[in-house]
Amino acid sequence: MAYIRPKVKPDGPYGQPELSYEGVGVNHQWGKIRTFGGKLVENIVQAIARDCLADAMLRLNEMGHRLVMHVHDEVITEALEDSDHLAEVNSVLGQPIPWAPGLPLNADGFTSLYYRKD
Repeated sequence: MAYIRPKVKPDGPYGQPELSYEGVGVNHQWGKIRTFGGKLVENIVQAIARDCLADAMLRLNEMGHRLVMHVHDEVITEALEDSDHLAEVNSVLGQPIPWAPGLPLNADGFTSLYYRKD
């Protein structure tokens, strides 16, 4: 996770320090983006969640599962209709991660002939 040219301005508009970095803002132009502690924590949590998913996806791939895509916090795979694929995928997604011992992980899923949000 990286922020381009982060800055802390001690005298922000509300008498508090102002945190900012550079990036593409809501107007789709490059410029200064103001942020705050809560947003930074959200970014950290989402980055960790992404790393957990990536770790599980590597394990699934090594086991021979056909990963088709992923969407936010989901992995989409292809499998034979009569296989025990879902239980195995859920098990792998819930396995402990060496760099995050004690992190409670769990997974739930469904089977479908086409992609849909659950």
